[in-house]
Amino acid sequence: MTAPLRIGFIPLVDAAALIVAVDKGFAEAEGLDVTLVREVSWSNVRDKLNIGLFDAAHLLAPVAIASSLGLGHIRVPITAPFNLGINGNAITVSPALHVAIMEEIDGDPYDPMATATALARVVARRKKTGAEPLTFGMTFPFSTHNYQLRFWMAAGGVDPDEDVRLVVLPPPYMVESLAGGQVDAFCVGAPWNSVAVDLGVGHILHFVSDILVRAAEKVLAVRQSWCERNPDVLAALIRSAARAADFIEQPENRAEAAHIISQPERLDVDAEVVRRTLDGWLKISPDGTMRQSDRYLLVGREDAGRPEPAQAAWLYAQMVRWGQTAFSPEALKTAMNVFRPDLYEAALGSSGKPSQSPDAIGAFTGPPFNPDDIAGHLAAFAIRRRNA
Repeated sequence: MTAPLRIGFIPLVDAAALIVAVDKGFAEAEGLDVTLVREVSWSNVRDKLNIGLFDAAHLLAPVAIASSLGLGHIRVPITAPFNLGINGNAITVSPALHVAIMEEIDGDPYDPMATATALARVVARRKKTGAEPLTFGMTFPFSTHNYQLRFWMAAGGVDPDEDVRLVVLPPPYMVESLAGGQVDAFCVGAPWNSVAVDLGVGHILHFVSDILVRAAEKVLAVRQSWCERNPDVLAALIRSAARAADFIEQPENRAEAAHIISQPERLDVDAEVVRRTLDGWLKISPDGTMRQSDRYLLVGREDAGRPEPAQAAWLYAQMVRWGQTAFSPEALKTAMNVFRPDLYEAALGSSGKPSQSPDAIGAFTGPPFNPDDIAGHLAAFAIRRRNA
């Protein structure tokens, strides 16, 4: 007997493991009858998961934590037993902002400290001339995109709440907003950065892997209550997603995977854009400049599917840093317990330890992140909100 499941997703390449698991038949082989429901905004996905219209979801990692803590919405405890993507975001800027940053830069344009410092000079010059603040798009207040933008620009001396505007936009609307001048830049997941470059309306300034070596991005999320009632179904779903992730990571399967993911009912973009994303080989400028990174998006390799509680701790620390909540040891414990490596290991018959170094994040500035010393992490940064 098959188990019917409705799973919500946003059209992003880091939904790849779910899409391939369903469309390649890996989920069916595990006895699952999955209907993938394409959504346009993270609030839609969160709300439908929380009230039970979705059994599971492709979800922003910080949303799973915020929901479990009752931040920004009603409290619904969420369990994340599988990482759908590590990294995968990029910061894309308009041609005009790209020129302005490059005019001010002193150093390597791929060095995030050099670009952040240049951005601070651009911001100061605009203030002096009375120009409107720059506007940056991000996908949700509780999002990796928000925290990654803030982490980067604050390192250069730009206060993200005082010196620029941060606005929320659903991922599919980012490119149109950049082209229309509503935003000067955005941080979003693939393929929308590449779409902006291909249309000639944006330059990819940074991959998120320039800013954080290893950043938990999207998770397979279920309600904790559903998890407790359906352990066998959840284990089957984890196995099917892991099998799909392994399939995607094999170079000989990339063309087929890109074709599956790019279909109209999935991402509805050119398969070549998806293929470049999976390969980490991206066009970063309308003039055709290419850049390669083997860390651009990790779907299955380097044990990417294993959820690491230290990643949840870093995301919680950013919520505290930017005034979305006050720190408490109990809330930190709740946040870390959202990420469930034990369920991942039980489903796959593996055991283990984190595959990464003791610093689970690898940020380009600041001390190594220690989940046991959130206060020390926050104290290392001059720009933060008052209660942090």
